[in-house]
Amino acid sequence: MPVTQKPLPPAPGTVSLPGLIAFESVARHLNFTRAAAEMEITPTAISRTIKLLEASMRVRLFNRTTRSVSLTEAGTQLLQTLGPALDQIRRSVQEVGDASGAVRGQLRINTSYVAHATLIRPHLREFLTRYPELAVEVSVEHGLSDIVAGGFDVGIRLGRALQKDMIAVPIGPPQRLLVVGAPAYVKARGKPRRPDQLLQHDCIRQRIGNRGQFLPWDFRVGNEPLTIDIQGRLVFSEMRSALEAACDGNGLAFVFEHFAHKALEDGLVVPLLETFTRAREPFYVYYPNRAQMPGKLRAFLQFFQDKCRAAA
Repeated sequence: MPVTQKPLPPAPGTVSLPGLIAFESVARHLNFTRAAAEMEITPTAISRTIKLLEASMRVRLFNRTTRSVSLTEAGTQLLQTLGPALDQIRRSVQEVGDASGAVRGQLRINTSYVAHATLIRPHLREFLTRYPELAVEVSVEHGLSDIVAGGFDVGIRLGRALQKDMIAVPIGPPQRLLVVGAPAYVKARGKPRRPDQLLQHDCIRQRIGNRGQFLPWDFRVGNEPLTIDIQGRLVFSEMRSALEAACDGNGLAFVFEHFAHKALEDGLVVPLLETFTRAREPFYVYYPNRAQMPGKLRAFLQFFQDKCRAAA
């Protein structure tokens, strides 16, 4: 008959963390049944774990009888060192769990300038006042960034520019692009009555995204979409500069109506071809899919969604 060899006990020094946690629980309760209930395992399993721990350490940790359990001298020595260490680990785990639900720490936001100016900036002071333990870092970038690789908590962009594998939540109203020009420019060059008449004007072009494509000047004539291949000598990489150039009388710009609200209100520019433009998609807040959303991110989403709904 083949001889069945018994498995050798673990080599000295190969002590498992689960074994130490089981030892500490039994040592606190001096009862295997109560320790097993605390760890949600069977008394047989915890007894086997303690035996393996004693075998790996080559020392007896408990004196056991049918009626009582007590620590040996070696067990008492181990508990004096191990107990405080496990307490510190439990406190650290608890602190991390508490921090995940608390609104504190640093919130890093990646956004375009337009989204920041129209959605974030008007309410930022109130947000910081409400959450005094939260620090906010806003990174304003023209192109779409990988927020995970960049270490950002959240990004804000138009829907069409969203990264894949992200949770996307709309924020703010649908955005409408509007042709605007300075009153002096319109007086000198005439007011376009139809989108195709833009070809007779100096139009300020804007590059979008990391590939350098131009922002399309899209309109609707009746129920038909129409894109005008506008021409112009000025090109900018952001909408803020395009609007400023239009305010200075350098040509016509195609900008978000909400973003240009102050310039329109102050009469620095006038709206053109309004009947040919329609509201488009809103901005979106996007963030990685997380099973447990940090408290700081939850507070940000709730606060700014409420503010945007109230403004709308």
